[in-house]
Amino acid sequence: MEEGDSSVRRWEDLDIDILVKILQSFDLFELTSGLAHVCSAWRLACTDQLLWMTLDLSILKSNYIKIPLEPYVYVDCQSDKTLTSLLKICLNLSRGNIRTLIFHYNLYVSDDQLTYTAERCPRLKRLVMPAWNRIKKTGICRAIHMWEDLESLTMPSIANPPYVMEEIARSCKNFAELKIMGPCDMLFASTLVSFLPNLKVLSVRCTLLSKSALVTILDGLKKLEVLNISHCVITEDPPPAPKKILTKLDHSIVEKASRLHKFLTCMSDSCIMCQRCRNDEGLMRWYKYEELWKVDEVRSLAI
Repeated sequence: MEEGDSSVRRWEDLDIDILVKILQSFDLFELTSGLAHVCSAWRLACTDQLLWMTLDLSILKSNYIKIPLEPYVYVDCQSDKTLTSLLKICLNLSRGNIRTLIFHYNLYVSDDQLTYTAERCPRLKRLVMPAWNRIKKTGICRAIHMWEDLESLTMPSIANPPYVMEEIARSCKNFAELKIMGPCDMLFASTLVSFLPNLKVLSVRCTLLSKSALVTILDGLKKLEVLNISHCVITEDPPPAPKKILTKLDHSIVEKASRLHKFLTCMSDSCIMCQRCRNDEGLMRWYKYEELWKVDEVRSLAI
Protein backbone atom coordinates (compact mmCIF):
# COMPACT_ATOMS: atom_id res chain seq x y z
CA MET A 1 0.00 0.00 0.00
CA GLU A 2 1.46 3.32 -1.05
CA GLU A 3 1.91 6.17 1.39
CA GLY A 4 -1.31 8.18 1.80
CA ASP A 5 -3.63 5.30 0.89
CA SER A 6 -6.11 4.08 3.47
CA SER A 7 -8.06 0.86 3.82
CA VAL A 8 -10.59 2.52 6.11
CA ARG A 9 -14.01 2.97 4.51
CA ARG A 10 -16.42 5.66 5.58
CA TRP A 11 -20.08 5.00 6.44
CA GLU A 12 -21.18 7.56 3.85
CA ASP A 13 -19.44 5.46 1.18
CA LEU A 14 -21.57 2.40 1.96
CA ASP A 15 -23.79 1.31 -0.90
CA ILE A 16 -27.25 2.85 -0.48
CA ASP A 17 -29.06 -0.45 -1.02
CA ILE A 18 -27.04 -2.09 1.76
CA LEU A 19 -27.67 0.83 4.09
CA VAL A 20 -31.41 0.69 3.41
CA LYS A 21 -31.35 -3.05 4.17
CA ILE A 22 -29.70 -2.30 7.51
CA LEU A 23 -32.20 0.46 8.30
CA GLN A 24 -35.10 -1.92 7.67
CA SER A 25 -34.14 -3.73 10.88
CA PHE A 26 -34.48 -0.52 12.94
CA ASP A 27 -37.63 0.30 14.87
CA LEU A 28 -39.55 3.53 14.35
CA PHE A 29 -37.85 5.41 17.18
CA GLU A 30 -34.38 4.40 16.01
CA LEU A 31 -35.18 5.38 12.44
CA THR A 32 -36.36 8.84 13.50
CA SER A 33 -33.62 9.47 16.06
CA GLY A 34 -31.58 11.72 13.78
CA LEU A 35 -29.91 9.26 11.40
CA ALA A 36 -31.01 11.36 8.44
CA HIS A 37 -28.81 14.21 9.68
CA VAL A 38 -25.55 12.22 9.61
CA CYS A 39 -24.79 12.99 5.96
CA SER A 40 -26.45 13.32 2.58
CA ALA A 41 -26.07 9.59 1.83
CA TRP A 42 -27.77 8.60 5.07
CA ARG A 43 -30.49 11.17 4.42
CA LEU A 44 -31.13 9.56 1.04
CA ALA A 45 -31.28 6.10 2.60
CA CYS A 46 -33.62 7.24 5.37
CA THR A 47 -36.11 8.51 2.79
CA ASP A 48 -36.12 5.33 0.70
CA GLN A 49 -39.69 4.25 -0.04
CA LEU A 50 -38.97 0.68 1.14
CA LEU A 51 -38.78 2.02 4.70
CA TRP A 52 -42.06 3.90 4.48
CA MET A 53 -44.60 1.69 2.73
CA THR A 54 -46.07 1.14 6.20
CA LEU A 55 -46.10 3.58 9.10
CA ASP A 56 -46.87 1.49 12.16
CA LEU A 57 -47.70 3.68 15.15
CA SER A 58 -49.20 0.80 17.12
CA ILE A 59 -46.20 0.97 19.45
CA LEU A 60 -47.33 4.41 20.60
CA LYS A 61 -50.17 4.88 23.11
CA SER A 62 -51.45 8.08 24.68
CA ASN A 63 -50.95 8.79 28.36
CA TYR A 64 -54.52 9.67 29.30
CA ILE A 65 -57.16 9.64 32.00
CA LYS A 66 -60.91 9.30 31.54
CA ILE A 67 -63.09 12.28 32.38
CA PRO A 68 -66.91 12.64 32.62
CA LEU A 69 -67.21 15.34 29.95
CA GLU A 70 -66.65 15.25 26.18
CA PRO A 71 -64.25 14.11 24.72
CA TYR A 72 -64.25 11.86 27.83
CA VAL A 73 -60.46 11.64 27.95
CA TYR A 74 -57.74 14.04 28.99
CA VAL A 75 -54.50 13.45 27.12
CA ASP A 76 -51.21 14.40 28.72
CA CYS A 77 -49.55 17.30 26.88
CA GLN A 78 -46.30 15.39 26.54
CA SER A 79 -48.14 12.57 24.74
CA ASP A 80 -49.49 15.06 22.23
CA LYS A 81 -46.05 16.61 21.72
CA THR A 82 -44.45 13.21 21.23
CA LEU A 83 -47.02 12.19 18.62
CA THR A 84 -46.84 15.51 16.77
CA SER A 85 -43.05 15.41 16.67
CA LEU A 86 -42.98 11.79 15.49
CA LEU A 87 -45.58 12.45 12.79
CA LYS A 88 -43.62 15.43 11.45
CA ILE A 89 -40.39 13.44 11.20
CA CYS A 90 -41.98 10.34 9.70
CA LEU A 91 -44.13 12.19 7.19
CA ASN A 92 -41.17 14.30 6.13
CA LEU A 93 -38.93 11.28 5.59
CA SER A 94 -41.66 9.23 3.88
CA ARG A 95 -42.11 11.74 1.05
CA GLY A 96 -45.70 10.69 0.47
CA ASN A 97 -44.90 6.99 0.02
CA ILE A 98 -46.94 5.61 2.94
CA ARG A 99 -49.54 3.07 1.80
CA THR A 100 -50.49 1.58 5.19
CA LEU A 101 -51.02 3.66 8.33
CA ILE A 102 -51.61 1.93 11.68
CA PHE A 103 -52.58 3.81 14.83
CA HIS A 104 -52.81 2.19 18.25
CA TYR A 105 -56.35 1.55 19.47
CA ASN A 106 -55.66 3.82 22.48
CA LEU A 107 -53.84 6.62 20.69
CA TYR A 108 -55.97 9.73 21.00
CA VAL A 109 -55.32 11.72 17.83
CA SER A 110 -56.62 15.26 17.33
CA ASP A 111 -58.29 16.62 14.20
CA ASP A 112 -55.20 18.67 13.37
CA GLN A 113 -52.90 15.65 13.70
CA LEU A 114 -55.17 13.50 11.52
CA THR A 115 -55.64 16.04 8.74
CA TYR A 116 -51.91 16.88 8.75
CA THR A 117 -51.21 13.18 8.30
CA ALA A 118 -53.74 12.90 5.47
CA GLU A 119 -52.15 15.81 3.63
CA ARG A 120 -48.70 14.21 3.83
CA CYS A 121 -49.64 10.67 2.78
CA PRO A 122 -52.27 11.11 0.05
CA ARG A 123 -51.63 7.68 -1.51
CA LEU A 124 -52.82 5.73 1.51
CA LYS A 125 -54.54 2.40 0.83
CA ARG A 126 -55.01 0.94 4.30
CA LEU A 127 -55.90 2.77 7.51
CA VAL A 128 -56.18 1.37 11.04
CA MET A 129 -57.92 4.10 12.99
CA PRO A 130 -57.20 5.23 16.56
CA ALA A 131 -59.84 6.00 19.21
CA TRP A 132 -62.50 8.45 18.03
CA ASN A 133 -62.79 10.63 21.14
CA ARG A 134 -60.92 13.69 19.86
CA ILE A 135 -61.79 13.35 16.17
CA LYS A 136 -64.77 15.33 14.95
CA LYS A 137 -66.97 14.77 11.92
CA THR A 138 -65.22 17.50 9.94
CA GLY A 139 -61.79 16.08 10.76
CA ILE A 140 -62.40 12.48 9.69
CA CYS A 141 -64.41 13.49 6.61
CA ARG A 142 -61.70 15.89 5.48
CA ALA A 143 -59.06 13.20 5.91
CA ILE A 144 -61.05 10.54 4.05
CA HIS A 145 -61.73 13.01 1.25
CA MET A 146 -57.96 13.27 0.70
CA TRP A 147 -57.49 9.47 0.72
CA GLU A 148 -58.95 8.71 -2.69
CA ASP A 149 -56.97 5.45 -2.98
CA LEU A 150 -58.20 4.06 0.36
CA GLU A 151 -59.15 0.38 0.09
CA SER A 152 -59.21 -0.88 3.68
CA LEU A 153 -60.33 0.61 7.00
CA THR A 154 -60.26 -0.70 10.55
CA MET A 155 -62.09 1.47 13.04
CA PRO A 156 -63.02 1.36 16.72
CA SER A 157 -66.61 1.79 17.82
CA ILE A 158 -68.42 4.95 16.81
CA ALA A 159 -71.94 5.87 17.84
CA ASN A 160 -73.09 7.43 14.56
CA PRO A 161 -71.14 6.14 11.54
CA PRO A 162 -73.31 7.13 8.52
CA TYR A 163 -71.30 10.25 7.65
CA VAL A 164 -68.07 8.20 7.61
CA MET A 165 -69.52 5.59 5.26
CA GLU A 166 -71.03 8.32 3.11
CA GLU A 167 -67.68 10.09 2.74
CA ILE A 168 -65.96 6.80 1.87
CA ALA A 169 -68.60 6.12 -0.79
CA ARG A 170 -68.10 9.61 -2.21
CA SER A 171 -64.30 9.75 -2.16
CA CYS A 172 -62.85 6.21 -2.17
CA LYS A 173 -63.90 4.40 -5.33
CA ASN A 174 -61.69 1.34 -4.70
CA PHE A 175 -62.80 0.76 -1.11
CA ALA A 176 -63.27 -2.98 -0.45
CA GLU A 177 -62.42 -3.97 3.16
CA LEU A 178 -63.89 -2.88 6.49
CA LYS A 179 -63.33 -3.98 10.08
CA ILE A 180 -65.29 -2.49 12.95
CA MET A 181 -64.45 -2.92 16.63
CA GLY A 182 -67.82 -2.15 18.18
CA PRO A 183 -71.51 -3.13 18.10
CA CYS A 184 -73.10 -3.90 14.74
CA ASP A 185 -76.76 -2.93 14.92
CA MET A 186 -79.44 -2.38 12.29
CA LEU A 187 -78.42 1.25 11.80
CA PHE A 188 -74.86 0.28 10.98
CA ALA A 189 -75.88 -2.66 8.76
CA SER A 190 -78.34 -0.48 6.83
CA THR A 191 -75.69 2.21 6.43
CA LEU A 192 -73.28 -0.32 4.92
CA VAL A 193 -75.87 -1.55 2.45
CA SER A 194 -76.82 2.01 1.47
CA PHE A 195 -73.34 3.50 1.02
CA LEU A 196 -70.95 0.57 0.50
CA PRO A 197 -72.87 -1.98 -1.61
CA ASN A 198 -69.63 -3.09 -3.31
CA LEU A 199 -67.89 -4.07 -0.08
CA LYS A 200 -66.00 -7.36 -0.48
CA VAL A 201 -64.56 -8.05 2.99
CA LEU A 202 -66.21 -7.30 6.34
CA SER A 203 -65.08 -8.22 9.86
CA VAL A 204 -67.27 -7.59 12.90
CA ARG A 205 -65.54 -10.08 15.19
CA CYS A 206 -65.77 -9.91 18.99
CA THR A 207 -68.77 -7.63 19.19
CA LEU A 208 -72.50 -7.43 19.79
CA LEU A 209 -74.32 -8.41 16.60
CA SER A 210 -78.08 -8.62 16.17
CA LYS A 211 -79.51 -11.35 13.96
CA SER A 212 -81.50 -8.77 12.00
CA ALA A 213 -78.29 -6.82 11.26
CA LEU A 214 -76.57 -10.01 10.12
CA VAL A 215 -79.46 -10.81 7.78
CA THR A 216 -79.38 -7.25 6.40
CA ILE A 217 -75.65 -7.59 5.68
CA LEU A 218 -76.02 -10.98 3.98
CA ASP A 219 -79.02 -9.88 1.91
CA GLY A 220 -77.86 -6.37 1.07
CA LEU A 221 -74.14 -6.68 0.35
CA LYS A 222 -74.40 -8.63 -2.89
CA LYS A 223 -70.67 -8.46 -3.68
CA LEU A 224 -69.48 -9.52 -0.23
CA GLU A 225 -66.95 -12.35 -0.45
CA VAL A 226 -65.63 -12.65 3.11
CA LEU A 227 -67.54 -12.14 6.37
CA ASN A 228 -66.00 -12.64 9.80
CA ILE A 229 -68.37 -12.82 12.79
CA SER A 230 -66.06 -14.91 14.97
CA HIS A 231 -66.60 -14.68 18.77
CA CYS A 232 -69.62 -12.37 18.40
CA VAL A 233 -72.46 -12.21 20.88
CA ILE A 234 -75.34 -12.70 18.46
CA THR A 235 -78.77 -11.68 19.69
CA GLU A 236 -82.16 -12.82 18.42
CA ASP A 237 -83.90 -9.51 19.02
CA PRO A 238 -82.51 -5.99 18.72
CA PRO A 239 -83.04 -3.55 21.63
CA PRO A 240 -85.35 -2.57 23.25
CA ALA A 241 -86.76 -6.08 23.03
CA PRO A 242 -85.43 -8.61 25.58
CA LYS A 243 -82.00 -9.80 24.55
CA LYS A 244 -81.82 -13.49 23.69
CA ILE A 245 -78.33 -14.73 22.87
CA LEU A 246 -78.05 -17.36 20.15
CA THR A 247 -75.90 -20.41 20.85
CA LYS A 248 -75.73 -21.43 17.19
CA LEU A 249 -76.66 -20.05 13.78
CA ASP A 250 -79.96 -21.24 12.34
CA HIS A 251 -80.33 -22.81 8.92
CA SER A 252 -81.55 -19.63 7.23
CA ILE A 253 -78.38 -17.73 8.16
CA VAL A 254 -76.11 -20.59 7.06
CA GLU A 255 -77.96 -20.81 3.74
CA LYS A 256 -77.66 -17.08 3.08
CA ALA A 257 -73.93 -17.22 3.88
CA SER A 258 -73.29 -20.20 1.61
CA ARG A 259 -72.70 -17.88 -1.37
CA LEU A 260 -69.66 -16.31 0.34
CA HIS A 261 -66.11 -17.47 -0.36
CA LYS A 262 -65.42 -17.39 3.40
CA PHE A 263 -67.84 -17.21 6.30
CA LEU A 264 -65.82 -17.19 9.53
CA THR A 265 -67.65 -18.03 12.73
CA CYS A 266 -66.90 -19.20 16.25
CA MET A 267 -69.52 -19.61 18.98
CA SER A 268 -67.77 -22.17 21.13
CA ASP A 269 -68.08 -22.38 24.90
CA SER A 270 -64.46 -23.57 25.03
CA CYS A 271 -63.09 -20.61 23.01
CA ILE A 272 -61.32 -18.06 25.22
CA MET A 273 -62.18 -15.14 22.93
CA CYS A 274 -65.85 -16.14 22.85
CA GLN A 275 -65.81 -16.30 26.65
CA ARG A 276 -64.20 -12.86 26.89
CA CYS A 277 -66.71 -11.32 24.51
CA ARG A 278 -69.61 -12.75 26.48
CA ASN A 279 -68.10 -11.57 29.77
CA ASP A 280 -67.82 -8.07 28.27
CA GLU A 281 -71.41 -8.39 26.96
CA GLY A 282 -70.30 -7.82 23.38
CA LEU A 283 -68.53 -4.55 24.16
CA MET A 284 -64.93 -5.71 24.23
CA ARG A 285 -62.66 -3.88 26.64
CA TRP A 286 -59.58 -4.25 24.50
CA TYR A 287 -57.31 -2.54 27.01
CA LYS A 288 -57.58 -5.68 29.16
CA TYR A 289 -56.20 -7.95 26.44
CA GLU A 290 -52.96 -6.21 25.42
CA GLU A 291 -52.33 -6.68 21.69
CA LEU A 292 -55.31 -8.90 20.86
CA TRP A 293 -57.04 -5.99 19.11
CA LYS A 294 -54.54 -6.56 16.29
CA VAL A 295 -55.74 -10.10 15.63
CA ASP A 296 -58.19 -11.03 12.90
CA GLU A 297 -59.12 -14.32 11.26
CA VAL A 298 -59.07 -12.48 7.92
CA ARG A 299 -55.37 -12.32 7.08
CA SER A 300 -55.54 -9.02 5.19
CA LEU A 301 -57.06 -7.32 8.25
CA ALA A 302 -54.63 -8.68 10.84
CA ILE A 303 -51.74 -6.50 12.01
